[in-house]
Parts: sequence; C-alpha cells; structure tokens
Amino acid sequence: MPVDPDALAPTRKPGATSRDSPTALGPRPGGGSSGARSTGRSPRQAGSGRAERAAQQVTELIETAPPGSRLGTKEELRTLCEVSVGTFNEALRLLQARGLVNVRPGPGGGLFSAEQSPMVRLGNSVLALDARQNDVAEAVRIRDALDPLLIEDALWYASPAEIAALRPHITAMESAVGDADPVAFVHANWRLHAAIAAISPNALLGSLYTHLLELIETHTLSVLPTGDQPLGEYIADRHALHRDLVDALDRRDRDEALRLIHEHNTTHDAAPAYAAPPGSTSRRQP
Repeated sequence: MPVDPDALAPTRKPGATSRDSPTALGPRPGGGSSGARSTGRSPRQAGSGRAERAAQQVTELIETAPPGSRLGTKEELRTLCEVSVGTFNEALRLLQARGLVNVRPGPGGGLFSAEQSPMVRLGNSVLALDARQNDVAEAVRIRDALDPLLIEDALWYASPAEIAALRPHITAMESAVGDADPVAFVHANWRLHAAIAAISPNALLGSLYTHLLELIETHTLSVLPTGDQPLGEYIADRHALHRDLVDALDRRDRDEALRLIHEHNTTHDAAPAYAAPPGSTSRRQP
C-alpha cells in the first residue's frame, strides 16, 4: 500500500520507506529538478511564491537589524522587493504571523523589527529551512517522529468536544475521496493533523509540528500517484486509516492508536517528490 499524502517528501530510516504516497511535483520555476513531472502552477500559487520570496527578503533585513529597528515604510520595502502592492501586503501578513515585524502608523512610522520570543525564533528557524536548506525531506521525517507524541497527548488530554472537532476533517477527507480530488484530500488531511497537534498542552511540541506542516504545505504543487495502486483507491485507504485513528482516540484505545500512527508513517515502496525553491537543488527519496 502507498504512502500518506500528508508526507509528500519523506526521508526515511535506512531500510524503511514512506507510507505517504501521493506526491508534490518537482521544481518551481527557476529551481532545480526533483525528477517529478510538472503540471504548471496556478496564478494563485505563483502569487504566493512571490509573497514568500518578498517575506524572505524582509526577513534577511531583520536578521541584520537590532530588535525594534525601523526597516522602512511599506512603500520603500515594497519597492526594494520589486512586487505589487497586493503581493507585498500578503508578504507583510506572513511576516506578522511569524512575529517578525511590527507596523507603526503616523509620522516616523513604518515597519519595525519585532522583539522575538524564544518560541518565535524556533518557529522561524524551521521556516527558514524552506529558503535556505531545501530540507523538506527532513521536515517530513521530523514531523513523522513527532506524530506518536501528539497521539499520546491526544489520548491523555483530548476532551469529548476536541475529539468531536476532529470528525469534520474526516468528513472533508471522505468528500474529497468521493470527488476524486486528491489535492483537497491532502489539505483536509493536514488540517486533521494540525487539529490533533492543537490538543497537546505542550506549546513547544505543537508549535514545532504546525511550523513543519506549513513548510511542507508551501512546497505542494499537485498530487500524483506513485506505485501500482490507483490514486483513488489509495486515498480511500488513507481516509479509512485516519477515520480509525480518530475512533481509537475517542475510545482511548492506546494500543490501536499507536499501531495506526505507526502504520501511517511506515512501510511502502513509493518515492514521493516535492517542489524545490528557486535556486536550490531538490532531493528525492530513491
């Protein structure tokens, strides 16, 4: 059986292969080749890529400036990044969500580098892998290693309401199977995992996990089958596994929940690929 679509870029322990089969397509325009077949990018994807690159340019400025330093006005920084107003506004939202900048209105206002907490610095170091090291495969490997910890926390701490809140994500995955929409399935799958992570009382664990999901999602351009099993059958199987996992959490069945998350992250012969950022070299699981 193929590999989990929420992985999309696995590097595995020697002798093991990913269970997460549908794949993200290889390189973004101007990047290295992943060896995967490209189907092109939508205008929305291209716009998001420009916003991410603009955010990275501003991030590089922030790294050279003391906390609280004035970086410039929005227009000055937009001109520096050579992007449209809309794209820069999207980049600014990314920077604010990452806790990197403060915006001050009025005379002498503009964008200022923010004082970062240790948690924010950790999150941004994970996000920086995207542009600096192209280490999405390692991100997936770490994410898989964190899954059992989050399942243990969900077994201990999830309230009935929190378990109930997981089920709409399972329903969304089921709808995507019925619609034969693997991209919608993957995104519903990730939302389910993010919701499980949100149950954990461990803020560090939850933050690291969700940052890893964001990094992986940034590289997802499309989903393809790899291996012999048809993609429709594969996502149907993966829906059943996640449904059973939520049922096991609801019953507080620790053995079954841990067995399912182990099955989720191990065994298969597929070779997922992912998109590489511009100017970098992508890696593939052989």
